[in-house]
Amino acid sequence: MKSAYQSLADLGNEIRQLRRVRGITLQQMALATGKSVGFLSQVERNLTRPSVAALQDISEALAVHIGWFFPDDANGDPGEREHIVRQQNRRRLTYSALSGTEYLGLHDHLLSANLNGQLALGISRYEPGASTGDDSYAHDGEEAGLVLSGQLQLTIDGRDYLLEAGDSFSFKSASQHRYVNPSDSEDSLVIWANTPITLRN
Repeated sequence: MKSAYQSLADLGNEIRQLRRVRGITLQQMALATGKSVGFLSQVERNLTRPSVAALQDISEALAVHIGWFFPDDANGDPGEREHIVRQQNRRRLTYSALSGTEYLGLHDHLLSANLNGQLALGISRYEPGASTGDDSYAHDGEEAGLVLSGQLQLTIDGRDYLLEAGDSFSFKSASQHRYVNPSDSEDSLVIWANTPITLRN
């Protein structure tokens, strides 16, 4: 069994990975948390263990719940965490101080084991009528996905595409895009990937 103490050895690396994906410098995180750059650097190098209060401040600055850093894998194989994500241990993605996208009817989880590479894999469940928001957005990179169940309306640069279960998509993320579940009765389940890793802000 992997103890909470053992999982602390991964904490600094987890914080560094997420900070870099978010595009936040140590100086910016220091301003957001009220902690010194030196302290945060030591945390990222696992030279200092932050208090619960300090970790909460770091979590808020990185727009994740504190539980992001401690997936519930206590009964799992400690050696597999770098490569494997068991279904019950998926991390919920959050994009802002709102702590998530549930207010949109959108539930996002990361399927990748970590954020070290150039590719992120995730799964999204859209409730009936849910969307990524009323406005479209764009960012660097490319993304692709597969509709596992339900329907998905994908808008790319103003053109709408209605996708059914089994349909897939790919496009450059610099295009203005938006996702909507057009159904008024059925959830839509979509598996997606993007590169380089971008967690919407």
